[in-house]
Amino acid sequence: MQRNYFWYQIYYSPMYLTKEEERIYEGEEGWTKKKAMEILVAIGDINHASELIPIKSAHVSGVSYKTIGDAFEFVNRLEGRVKVESTLNPIGMDIEKWSKMGISKEFANKQKEVLAAYKKLGISAECTCIPYLIGHAPKKGEHLAWAESSAVLYVNSVLSAKTNMEGAPSALATALIGKTPFYGLHQLENRKPRIRVCVKCDLADADFSALGFLIGNQVGDKIPLIEFSSPASLPSKEELKHLSAAIGATGSVGMYHIKGLTPEAGVKADVMKSKRSEEKIEIERKDVEEFYIENNEPDVIAMGCPHCSALELTRIYELLRAESKGRKVKTDFFIFTARAIAQSVQTQQIVKKIENYGVKVICDTCFVVSPAFENYDCVLTNSGKMLRYVPLLCGGAEVRLCKTEECVRKAF
Repeated sequence: MQRNYFWYQIYYSPMYLTKEEERIYEGEEGWTKKKAMEILVAIGDINHASELIPIKSAHVSGVSYKTIGDAFEFVNRLEGRVKVESTLNPIGMDIEKWSKMGISKEFANKQKEVLAAYKKLGISAECTCIPYLIGHAPKKGEHLAWAESSAVLYVNSVLSAKTNMEGAPSALATALIGKTPFYGLHQLENRKPRIRVCVKCDLADADFSALGFLIGNQVGDKIPLIEFSSPASLPSKEELKHLSAAIGATGSVGMYHIKGLTPEAGVKADVMKSKRSEEKIEIERKDVEEFYIENNEPDVIAMGCPHCSALELTRIYELLRAESKGRKVKTDFFIFTARAIAQSVQTQQIVKKIENYGVKVICDTCFVVSPAFENYDCVLTNSGKMLRYVPLLCGGAEVRLCKTEECVRKAF
């Protein structure tokens, strides 16, 4: 397509726009698209993007009324429909069980208005942080515009799709235009690893949450190449989900590589060849064990941040069955998952059996973005993301990281 950028470049932006994009920017296709294009142009200019490129899908965050507040009125003013498949992050309540969660009617009504504003634009209201597990998995090499850090790390690293770490406004703007600025992780040269992380111990379960926390804190803005001591140590898909979430919660990188596992780990690396210690990080068992230090006894147990997969729900049920000895849990226990997973034919009965033990299975939301979970003092979880965000967003509660089996045992 021929580009008409000369006049535009002189007066507005160094980013090249097509004639159609320029018309949108000038407001000829309405106020909504104009505002969206202004956001994309501003982001493109800041990041020295040369052009806009088409995307296959978008994932929008910041949709809980707890976090967005009355700023959603801006979204309510938008008109038209998104140009690509678009999904939403968790909201502030289970849309069906909000009253049982202790959510006020005032909050519920506001949250429903937020949801309606996004649905009006054609965005799917599935409200999960794991859209890639419920039928929205991108293909290798596809360009996306996803917010939600855990999903960004997962689709870039594990699925080899391409997205920057979008914020809520930029993801929404990109969904409305169907294009995103071409910079950052959309470009192959910016996806190469620049620092090695050598893991010198075997890991399992919540160890990968701890590992992600360590990596995010230590690599800065350098994409890591993670090397495990043996092939048997390579993480499962569920463990990759938790690794991605913890790196995303603590770090400033949008992807990682795992030697022998992730699709782009074989790409020629920019890892420097000298032996200076800052270019290689070594992680030993003692580093991981520091995350399991006992503190106060938990008054709530929470798992599903990111949302639990069907396999995780099945495992939790099996652990509950083995531990219960006919008892119900004594501690408040919440599991968060996507509604599509909870209501699937394969999982419905598992969810009912879990709830028979007194555990609450919650959809559409999570511990961090809902006001329902702000009155606890100490939280037990297997999630590195919760370890990072609960003290910041849930009234300053303490968090203890434990393996899934230990979380279930503590419930009784």
